[in-house]
Amino acid sequence: MKQVSEGRVVADETDDATDRSRRPDWFHRGHPVFFPLAGFFTGMVSVIVVPGLYATIVKSVAGYERAEELFPFVVLLLVVPIGMLVPHRTRRFARYMLLGMVTTVVVVVGVAALVLWVLYKRDA
Repeated sequence: MKQVSEGRVVADETDDATDRSRRPDWFHRGHPVFFPLAGFFTGMVSVIVVPGLYATIVKSVAGYERAEELFPFVVLLLVVPIGMLVPHRTRRFARYMLLGMVTTVVVVVGVAALVLWVLYKRDA
């Protein structure tokens, strides 16, 4: 049961289980920004975490030399968002996932190039 105190709704200790099990008010999957943000950050994390995790696992299982030979297979990571572009239901998420992946790579390469340029000019 809910009580009103000073204009606020206060939950009583006798709330039923359905009120406690429902999602928080801030969790809205129907919000128009939910899937773009989730897709973008999934793409960003997948570009950063998956290659390192893949290399670590392959190195621990097969050795350093074999891990170097198998590392180009991490490009298969691109199959996931491209495959998600096919069904209409996941197309929006996949577009933003690809955007997150491409943006992350562009930023990392751009910052690395800028740092190398600054270091080169400073030493020259």
